Amino acid sequence: MRREWEDAIERGDVHDVRALLQVGCRPDARDRYGQTGVMLAAVRGHADVVRLLADAGADLDVTAKHGLSALMLAVVNGHRDVVAVLVDAGADQTLRGTGAAFTGRTARDLAEAAGDSETAALLRPA
Repeated sequence: MRREWEDAIERGDVHDVRALLQVGCRPDARDRYGQTGVMLAAVRGHADVVRLLADAGADLDVTAKHGLSALMLAVVNGHRDVVAVLVDAGADQTLRGTGAAFTGRTARDLAEAAGDSETAALLRPA
């Protein structure tokens, strides 16, 4: 993943992310930890960047450490607006974590475990 791409996503800079897409940055490029731009934006709560990347054809269902997807990362980090964007864009809600406290849990399971009934209500039951 190009450093300027990662920086723009982490800052939530929609303008720079759009410009970098136009010059050939791949929406599904991964960082050194295996996370995509959608995942990085989801962790930081950048819903507009997530929407832009989804519209650009990014794979919303890539998983990295502990089998967590962007949707799961948004739930774990308390970014309900990002969860809504990902659900609307068609992120797979049936994916299950594979490591640590996430094993076998879906995004909805994680929201319920955190006591976040509003986010859980956005997600389909497992």
